[in-house]
Amino acid sequence: MTRRWGAALAAGVVLVAGVAGAEDWETVATTPYLIKVRPRPGTKAKDIWAEGELKASAAQVQTALEDAESYRLFMPYVKESRVVRPTDDGGRLTYTRLDLPVVSSRDYISHVVTESKVAPDGTGVYQQRWKAEPDAFPARRDVVRLRLNEGSWKVEPKGESTSWVVYKFTVDPAGSIPGFLAGMGQKDAVVDTLRAVEKRAKTLPVEPPPTK
Repeated sequence: MTRRWGAALAAGVVLVAGVAGAEDWETVATTPYLIKVRPRPGTKAKDIWAEGELKASAAQVQTALEDAESYRLFMPYVKESRVVRPTDDGGRLTYTRLDLPVVSSRDYISHVVTESKVAPDGTGVYQQRWKAEPDAFPARRDVVRLRLNEGSWKVEPKGESTSWVVYKFTVDPAGSIPGFLAGMGQKDAVVDTLRAVEKRAKTLPVEPPPTK
């Protein structure tokens, strides 16, 4: 259960940590995905970097990640997920609420921007970034608002039904969190999130390439 709790925070899922020298990162896993972590200065949070292969096409993964309204259907402990409104830069403001065991529910408001997309013929790279906008509207009295939640997705084609994904994020879980729970976002939660995205993506139709 604690592993799935960590996956819920990682799902927010929810975006981006700056890239520093390799010496700043600690590798915590190499299989099934490469996962690295480092402290975020001035916070209790850690930057997390994960990358690896998913058994779904880049277009399928793109469709899964673009559908924020459906995160509640496949991301662990996501009970509400919706697009609130579009933003002036072509992005969107989204709301997500997590119902968690042991600790109080959390929610977060994210400014999500899609920077590039996979083309209908399957070429190109999907890139999405997000950053918390915690004061976009008032917090709910019974839910702890996450104020640090940012990250990015990068998805590249790797064959007809395979993709290479780079997932970076930083989340401060906020409030009073037992230490053994707070640490779950470093490894198991990341694996759970990537597998959840892969499982969802594999259920989605693959669009045929346009005819010439």
